[in-house]
Amino acid sequence: MPAQSIWTLLSWGPDGWIDDIASGVLVTIALALATLPIGLTIGFFVAFAKQQEEPSLRLAANIYTTVFRGLPELVTLFLFFFGMPLLLQHLIRLFWPEATVDVNGFIAGMIVLSLIFSSYASEVFLSAFRAIHKGQYEGGYAIGLSKWQTMRLVILPQLLRIAFPGLENCWLSLLKDTSLVSVVNLAETLRNASVAARVTKHAFLFYSVAALVFLLLAILSSIATGYILRSLGRREAR
Repeated sequence: MPAQSIWTLLSWGPDGWIDDIASGVLVTIALALATLPIGLTIGFFVAFAKQQEEPSLRLAANIYTTVFRGLPELVTLFLFFFGMPLLLQHLIRLFWPEATVDVNGFIAGMIVLSLIFSSYASEVFLSAFRAIHKGQYEGGYAIGLSKWQTMRLVILPQLLRIAFPGLENCWLSLLKDTSLVSVVNLAETLRNASVAARVTKHAFLFYSVAALVFLLLAILSSIATGYILRSLGRREAR
């Protein structure tokens, strides 16, 4: 491939594709950041349910993690993206016969990735819960803290520090899993790189660019999470 051709393809403007890939990167980052708080919240409460004495809560939490850790991510995405509109449309047409339902690719991806992310994050949280000695709870109760205050002031700071390295791995997996949403036509990094590869017939070039983008995001994430982990360590030391 001539050098001029490479730089033309990787330029901004009507003759280049780098602006399309850049917009896809923004969608990838937005999707991952939108998924993260939802997945962390669900994962925390699933792990919390597994710690309870009520058998039904433990059973429901175990079924949840078994299902979403056991199903392939693509299967889960297809089931939700194609199956959920049919179910919603059937329910809505009971009241509005002419109504139709469409699922936005971003929303579908966010929900599915949240379910998958939370199922893995819950296991990280569960291990962190088990690493905290019961005396920490008893100490909180002994000084007059309620269960909620003990959880918020005593347990949660320790939980986050213990769980953070595992959650970092879950985050990196989440970043990579955003590429799966390309199959439902969401214009994220891999989708736009695929379009560029198909149109220009330079598949290796654009898939290499996509690979470098995900690698760069992983490196930046590792730097950021390393800083956060050091900050948590300094806060605990104080």
